[in-house]
Amino acid sequence: MIIDPRASSHAIERNKPSFWNALQDFFFRPSGSQTLAVIRILTGLMIAYIHLIWMIDLEAFMGPNALIDNSTWRSLHQNQVADAKWTYLAVTESMTLIWLHEILAFVAGILLALGFMSRGMCVLAWFLTLMTAHRMTGFLFGLDQVTIMLAMYLCLARSGSLWSLDACLVHRYSDFFSGRKWLQRGMGISAARCHADSLCWTNTFATRLIQLHLCVIYLFGGLGKMRGEMWWDGTAMWYSVASYEYQSLPMTWTGNFPFWASIATHITVFWELSYCCLVWPRWTRPWVLGIALLVHGGIALFLGMITFGWMMIVANLAFVPPDSISLLCTGPGTRRVRATGHHSEAK
Repeated sequence: MIIDPRASSHAIERNKPSFWNALQDFFFRPSGSQTLAVIRILTGLMIAYIHLIWMIDLEAFMGPNALIDNSTWRSLHQNQVADAKWTYLAVTESMTLIWLHEILAFVAGILLALGFMSRGMCVLAWFLTLMTAHRMTGFLFGLDQVTIMLAMYLCLARSGSLWSLDACLVHRYSDFFSGRKWLQRGMGISAARCHADSLCWTNTFATRLIQLHLCVIYLFGGLGKMRGEMWWDGTAMWYSVASYEYQSLPMTWTGNFPFWASIATHITVFWELSYCCLVWPRWTRPWVLGIALLVHGGIALFLGMITFGWMMIVANLAFVPPDSISLLCTGPGTRRVRATGHHSEAK
């Protein structure tokens, strides 16, 4: 009896558990680069901005005259459990090396935004920013962590295959790049698939990791709020906007409407706790992302944390499908990349 190996493989495929197929489809179905290309541009610009701000008064934060010098930094990280926050910036006091590090990080952020050697620049910008963040104990807040998180996952994707110098160079000099695989790896693109219709499983994988990371952030943010009494009695929103430490616009007038301030407080907590569940279904996702835009837009406008609010909005773009980004950027008359991996002409 002769068994057709192709029929056997088809039978095995059919007998696979549906959960396994769904899991593979969730993490590894090929998708376009449009969403990640936008996130790459905005993340690169923010990395450049972060290092530019540090360089305004660099000697106050690193080096022998820093507010927290190297010996103080080491004492803060001497725990019984090994501390993972190692950085070579905490073992040198050479301002020449420190300045070189910050300038290189700034340039890497600009080149990442421009999309030149995208994957290589993403790895470099991520690593240099991580080293700076580890050294800046006592001076960090959410902006640095969110930006580093996005850069880390962008290292896995082909975010430079669209709207980048890499894509322009590959289109113009395709014969030169086609035989140089090492250059394509540094760019994080393929000379044969560097166009709007190119699909890659690494794009989906990187996007899913960003999405899942956001779900964890919001879930634990909501659980942390639940430990505070003000989030239970509805006064947290009032105390947030009334704090002169963060207030960028006068919002004390909200004290005349305690009922609505309480409603906003409870909606915020419910949104953070339910984000990880409600952001996935298609019919609830627009509402969840709409509230994210309002919450982080409000943080940026009214609480003085413009860069943090902006980067959280950028991170939430991970839930916007590539074809929607393509429509917004290039118009309805262009070819779109469907989430199913098929191409179709827009009417």
